[in-house]
Amino acid sequence: MFTVGILQCGHAPEALVAAHGDYDTMFERLLGNDDFTYRTYAVVDGTLPESVHAADGWLITGSRFGVYEGHAWIARLEAFLRAAYAAAVPIVGICFGHQVLAQALGGKVEKFAGGWSLGAVDYTVTDEVTAGAGRTRLLAFHQDQVVEPPPGATVTGSTPFCRYAFLAYGERAISMQPHPEFTPAYVDDLLTARNDLLPAARVQAARARSGEALDAARVAARIRAFFLAARGAPEDPGDAAADPA
Repeated sequence: MFTVGILQCGHAPEALVAAHGDYDTMFERLLGNDDFTYRTYAVVDGTLPESVHAADGWLITGSRFGVYEGHAWIARLEAFLRAAYAAAVPIVGICFGHQVLAQALGGKVEKFAGGWSLGAVDYTVTDEVTAGAGRTRLLAFHQDQVVEPPPGATVTGSTPFCRYAFLAYGERAISMQPHPEFTPAYVDDLLTARNDLLPAARVQAARARSGEALDAARVAARIRAFFLAARGAPEDPGDAAADPA
């Protein structure tokens, strides 16, 4: 079995956990238990793995925090991700995870001047490893964006609103701005829970698309394939001592 280490960078609103689960549970449902076991590290609460080799691969969750906010746990997470990347331990980043991986490796993230992206979004995706070529519809819930990808990253999916929505880092990492782990029911409830923070017109537009079919199952299959393809891959020379201090 492949052990996925979930680097949990935030929690679902407490009022929604009973109905939908927390973020780690959502990813366990998305990826399933046929090939994977899971170990959660509540990075947002100060818990980091003891080693980049404590799991076979790392999955970075979403968060309500901004990667640029300067919290100590974010800096520690970035150091851990740089070490895992150097050691060729496979990494998947989602939303905040997409952003913090990019920032850790030299990219730039900002609160986007265009505002929020909410609900179902159609992405143009060009990388079979990430999600299959063509249109990929997933749920979005973000205002921050990667505005400059790091050196070595390839843009594999985008929209006119979110230029760097999917990134690939060779065989070492893939990341995406949207949420394949979110369900329409969860997003509907989250729109209600965060209603005071969100522009009414975009909430209305998101609710209008809430019944549209999504490609989450296809994206989940690609994430599973990415992790499993990396199993047993040799480390680069000199990478074995790359754990952060």
